[in-house]
Amino acid sequence: MTEDSMDHQQSAPQPGDAAPTQPPSWGPLSSVQRRVLGVMVEKSKTTPDIYPMTANAIATGSNQKNNRKPQMQLTADDVIDALSDLRDLGAVTEIHGDGRSVKYRHHLYEWLGVDRVELAVMAELFLRGEQTVGDLRGRTSRMEKIPDMAALKPVLLSLTQKKLVFPLTPPGRGQKLTHNLYLPEQLAKLQREYGESGSPAKSEVSVKDSTSDRPESMGADVAAGHQQTAAESQKPADWSQLQDRLAALEERVARLERQL
Repeated sequence: MTEDSMDHQQSAPQPGDAAPTQPPSWGPLSSVQRRVLGVMVEKSKTTPDIYPMTANAIATGSNQKNNRKPQMQLTADDVIDALSDLRDLGAVTEIHGDGRSVKYRHHLYEWLGVDRVELAVMAELFLRGEQTVGDLRGRTSRMEKIPDMAALKPVLLSLTQKKLVFPLTPPGRGQKLTHNLYLPEQLAKLQREYGESGSPAKSEVSVKDSTSDRPESMGADVAAGHQQTAAESQKPADWSQLQDRLAALEERVARLERQL
């Protein structure tokens, strides 16, 4: 076993472990940064023999045709630029050793404050963006075992409580959800596309149990800076509301930049 793989095993939570106790430090990411992190998590779980990864390997994984949306054509330089920013944010580190190419390892367990299954869900959302709960379960199961929708329910509940996931469509069959690490302009675009339901303040995520025809709901407020009162959440989204939400996000980004 290499020193790199030993370090990874020591740092990654084991199945059933609680999330790291230190406060998470996540914030908005660009599309390329999310793709890079999604690939790193995916490969660390599905092909651990190639992890940690070189920039070239990450670029190849980012550009593959299956399980990617949208399709990208990133160069190694694109990936290195994203990794440099992610390193500054504390989400990745460089691995140097025995004269080989520089490799990179993610620290998303600590950075997001999640466990193994939660990280697999986040990786799928980073790789494909918004998707239905059912599709998310199937795709995530290739990285971590999720036998049925009932097993996914507490995972999504935890992620909504951590403000990492929010729904785009109302509860029920075919509900779509996504992550909450979009840049302000990307979040505003989603809100325009999905209307009233596509807001981090809308937090009801429905997971249909395979043993019941009744959808179960769960939720918590998601995305600091986007909380609304119960009365406000019933109003249709209009341009002024979108502007307010965008301004709040921009303020949050500026605050994070000052902290960094």
